[in-house]
Amino acid sequence: MQSIRSLVFYHLLRRQLSKSRRLNPSIASIRAHGDRSSGKMPKGVETEAVTIQGLRAEWLRPMDCRPSAILLYLHGGGYVTGSILTHRRLAAKLAVTARAATLILDYRRAPEDPYPAAVEDALRCYLALRADRPDARMAVAGDSAGGGLALALGLRLRDAGLEPPVAMALLSPWTDLTLSNKTHQTHAAVDPFFPDKSGLHGAAALYAGSHDLKDPCISPQFANLAGLAPTLIHVGGLEALLDDSRILARRMAEDGTSVSIKAFDDMWHVWQAFAGLFPEADQSVKEIGAFLGRHLSGCADTPQSS
Repeated sequence: MQSIRSLVFYHLLRRQLSKSRRLNPSIASIRAHGDRSSGKMPKGVETEAVTIQGLRAEWLRPMDCRPSAILLYLHGGGYVTGSILTHRRLAAKLAVTARAATLILDYRRAPEDPYPAAVEDALRCYLALRADRPDARMAVAGDSAGGGLALALGLRLRDAGLEPPVAMALLSPWTDLTLSNKTHQTHAAVDPFFPDKSGLHGAAALYAGSHDLKDPCISPQFANLAGLAPTLIHVGGLEALLDDSRILARRMAEDGTSVSIKAFDDMWHVWQAFAGLFPEADQSVKEIGAFLGRHLSGCADTPQSS
């Protein structure tokens, strides 16, 4: 049964986002507002601003992190908004539950830097971390567009014959930028973020630029998904993007990649951002952190595909 607290947050969020859409804010104002409202960081997490391969990033280190575990976190925002500031609280929550030093990356965004800039940045950062810590076990996590970017990174590493991460965790990943999946219609009335396709259409066009939206590294749903790291997907049952996760999981399993998916019936897009405020968000973060922690510690059992 849905908690009362999450139900209240859902209705407040729907009202707030509806009001924001009516104002039709610019990309610059959305970015600025997000950076101002990043939320309180969890206790016991040390932060360190760094530059990696010319890119801004931030280390989030829990007090009890494993010495050989690294998590690379790729934020969401439709490849257009989102930043270290907007997602550092969520990344820090995962860092704590996974007990892993976590790097959140400010990759380049559209429209200033369309595809493949974000993928190139994620790859450069990953390889730099590998070179600096060849002994470390590395995992990758991302939400929404960051989940799609994590998959694109995995595809690039696989195709280049480079060492993959030990695991991937995807939170409400955006994997089909053609917006062809049915839940865009069937869930539009209940999704507070995407009641229609207009916002996603605009972000997809800005990000893809002149490239085909079915390019596997733009829309990983259309990729050959064999040979990727063991993957956990969490998605909300109210999401217009629900089918992005369902179809991705099915195709990963068909291609032989170990994947598990869990849909939280009454949750919305990246509800984990509210961890600490209601139990469904805490549960998802705890489960994702446990999955990552098992793989980062080297003692994970082989997950079952579902």
